[in-house]
Amino acid sequence: MQPRFAAVIATGLFVAGIGVGYAAQKLAPALYHGKPAPDAARALLAAAREQANDGSWELIGIGRLHYLGGQKAEGQAIFDALLAGDHEDSDVYRIARVYREAGEWAKAKPLFDRYLAANPDDEKGLAEVGAFYLLNGDRETAESLFDRSFSITPEVWATIAAAGAYLGVAPQE
Repeated sequence: MQPRFAAVIATGLFVAGIGVGYAAQKLAPALYHGKPAPDAARALLAAAREQANDGSWELIGIGRLHYLGGQKAEGQAIFDALLAGDHEDSDVYRIARVYREAGEWAKAKPLFDRYLAANPDDEKGLAEVGAFYLLNGDRETAESLFDRSFSITPEVWATIAAAGAYLGVAPQE
């Protein structure tokens, strides 16, 4: 009977743990209700950081909000930590997009170039980065990237990115 009793206790603890874990996922309205916007954002970003579980895409999203929301040092620290560790090429691309969105082409450009060097057959990436080059006044490089993109496989989002750049519209992120 003792093993059966231990199994019942173990099952109870397991179920209780699931309940605690589920409750921990909920966010209390007190984090943001009635607080000044910067305080509400800070509290929600701290909660998001816990929810992210070190997922790079999630951390880049959090870093983006810090960076674009006036807390550049916090966002930069997240980006630097990600790039210093083991990361995916897509992380480099996403961080470059944040810099571009912030109007910091000089910081975005080398990261985009690094991504394209590692992913020379990404037709959409080639066209998007080409669009960013065009929007920043380098038509020659832009059209070279468009040529590379369109020679791989014509892809609608790549074509849209190129067309938009000629109209002064950045690719949709």
